[in-house]
Amino acid sequence: MGVRKKIRAQQMKDEKKQLAFAKLTGCPTSPRKMRLVADLIRGVEVEKALQILKFNAKEASINLEKLLLSAIANWQAKNEDASIEDANLFVKEIFVDSAGMLKRLRPAPQGRAHRIRKRSNHVTLVLGNKIVQSK
Repeated sequence: MGVRKKIRAQQMKDEKKQLAFAKLTGCPTSPRKMRLVADLIRGVEVEKALQILKFNAKEASINLEKLLLSAIANWQAKNEDASIEDANLFVKEIFVDSAGMLKRLRPAPQGRAHRIRKRSNHVTLVLGNKIVQSK
């Protein structure tokens, strides 16, 4: 293996250590409602994001707050020697994908039926840290 390849592999390993993932699968909320809350915390520092989620009235914010706390715990497990306050963690990526749908039928007048789709979603949250450049 070449020298450049070794250096690049080490850089990628260091970059991966700085990231922390958390996934929430099969959450029984429609993706559209979850995206409204996810957009509020995208790119925001972790402390501020926790405050936004804590005081938000939407039901989806409860699940996202738990997910964010899980991502923070995952970051701590990777970086045992570093402290959260010094790391400048922020929500690097958050995206909501649709999951499976429960399909039900509701009786309607004159022998008809209306289809009800109970949607669910998957949420992926990635934390990164802002590297403060000293001059």
